[in-house]
Amino acid sequence: MTNCKKWVRAAQAAAALVVILVPSAVLAAEITLKYAFFAPAGTFPGKQMAHWAAEVAKRTGGKVEVKTFPGGTLLGAREMYDGVSKGVADIGLGAPSYDPGRFALTSGVSLPVGFKTATVASRTLWALTQEFKPKEFEEFKVIAMFTTEPGYIQSRTAVASLADLKGMKLRAAGTGVPVLKALGAAPVGMPMPEVPQSVQTRVIDGTMTSREVLKDFKLAGALKYVTDYPTVVVSFAAVMDAKRWAQLPADVQKVIDALGPEMAVWTGHYHDRENVGAALEWAKKEHGLKIVSLAAGERAQWDARLKPMEEDWVKEMNAKGLPAEKYLARLRVLRDQFAK
Repeated sequence: MTNCKKWVRAAQAAAALVVILVPSAVLAAEITLKYAFFAPAGTFPGKQMAHWAAEVAKRTGGKVEVKTFPGGTLLGAREMYDGVSKGVADIGLGAPSYDPGRFALTSGVSLPVGFKTATVASRTLWALTQEFKPKEFEEFKVIAMFTTEPGYIQSRTAVASLADLKGMKLRAAGTGVPVLKALGAAPVGMPMPEVPQSVQTRVIDGTMTSREVLKDFKLAGALKYVTDYPTVVVSFAAVMDAKRWAQLPADVQKVIDALGPEMAVWTGHYHDRENVGAALEWAKKEHGLKIVSLAAGERAQWDARLKPMEEDWVKEMNAKGLPAEKYLARLRVLRDQFAK
């Protein structure tokens, strides 16, 4: 009996030691959320993903553990939102710009409307979504939204004119496709993770997107030129299925809600200040990247070719019964407000 008591005391002491040594977040975790993304962890949306997961764990006192699955390890770009609906992932970070037909009203943010930074565009996108509550997201709870900087043509050969661009095969997504068509290029739709191989095998001549991909996807070795002409942003949205969201405790929902507008600012700043600038310097130093400027007259021609895009979009949205004019009017107000 004495030995039994000693054994019990020893077991109790060992258990107490475990409690002391094991981090409280591990012990306290009651909810595990699987968060999927299609691109590598080192990309700026991947950085956002990791930051969001860490903030949720910290602000819930370890009650929520977020397991991240970047790089398409759980869901790919084309299946992201349907995968969330089916419960493959609790949270999915996708790009509505890749599917403007499904995310019709949201595609207005990706028109050539004069965004100059990712921070301004990201804050505008978040505010617009909260105000207009687009029907395209009615099955989801939107937990974070942000954008890239405006897209730039990144190519194997220099593009300094519409003549240079004519017929060039460039990867584009969402409203980047009509931009390239209007400028006379041959847009090719594909998820960003497929671009490096497509560049290497010369399936495409380059891409039109934000410039951090030169480093993130190691494209600078083949794409030696960037044309200094900002076009359109690519939008990102992290969502949960509405029914899964409803299952979360109110205190957890409150934490996630508070992070929404914060992440638009955090991600925009990270992208503008650390991501793009560092990528350009790296590409110039390591691969001799050259920035190609457009002559004033040439730039005016490009502007004129893109101007009808907005009018066409408004007509298309009106035909669908969507508040296109109000959306764009509010977009401009918010854009100018956040730019200050």
